[in-house]
Amino acid sequence: MLKEIIIAIQSYFNAHEFVKEHKLWKWIFIPGIFYAILFGVSIYFFGKSATAVISYLTIDTGLQSWLDKLHSSWLGFLFAVGGVVLWLILMLLYFSLFKYIWLIIGAPLFVFLSDKTFSILEGNEYRFDLKKYLTHVERGVRIAIRNSLWQTVYVVSIIFLSLLPIIGWATPILAVMIECYYYGFSMIDYSCEGNKMNSSKATEFISNHKGLAIGNGIIFYLMHFAVIIGWIFAPSYAIIASAITMQEFKSKEIRLQ
Repeated sequence: MLKEIIIAIQSYFNAHEFVKEHKLWKWIFIPGIFYAILFGVSIYFFGKSATAVISYLTIDTGLQSWLDKLHSSWLGFLFAVGGVVLWLILMLLYFSLFKYIWLIIGAPLFVFLSDKTFSILEGNEYRFDLKKYLTHVERGVRIAIRNSLWQTVYVVSIIFLSLLPIIGWATPILAVMIECYYYGFSMIDYSCEGNKMNSSKATEFISNHKGLAIGNGIIFYLMHFAVIIGWIFAPSYAIIASAITMQEFKSKEIRLQ
């Protein structure tokens, strides 16, 4: 799995060179700026909402007063760390919901960019086929909805686990890994579709190569730490990187035959 994660990460660097070489900047900046605006506004309200939840659980329920009466610094420390962990988990849940809304809204662009990337990689002229395009969009939306439901089930379970002292401290890492996997899953599925895999075959392929999905998702999330610039580049680069990754796997299979 580690090797696959590294391959997926390297594909982002190859994606940057690919965009420069083929002058695809307009397909990066136009949707990227729209995404950055939506993300910036959403993260502000997400932060306020998560803080309100923590405030309710600690102050409105009387938990903070109870802790103050105990005069236990160790117990207070445990609950303080637990509050931070819960805040992080809630932010990941909010970001997850935002991410899937974006995947559904951006499906038409992702399909176009994935198909165009494959046509360039294979040396073919890109021809727009409306019927095929709409079929791909429908599949992208369906996969996004399916993944959002499964991921929500896992993250909600993790929220309850995060309430446990000490054990719950590791839950943000688990939540991030699940986030990375399911986002990378959606990106790679576009590439699987470009390789004429149906949904069941694509799911089987990704399940057997989880590292590719996790690696793709890891860089997507890390790019968000580069405020504004990373937000602009992250979505489109994830799509192009997944297409490059799939092309490398396809070439490797041909060489082994």
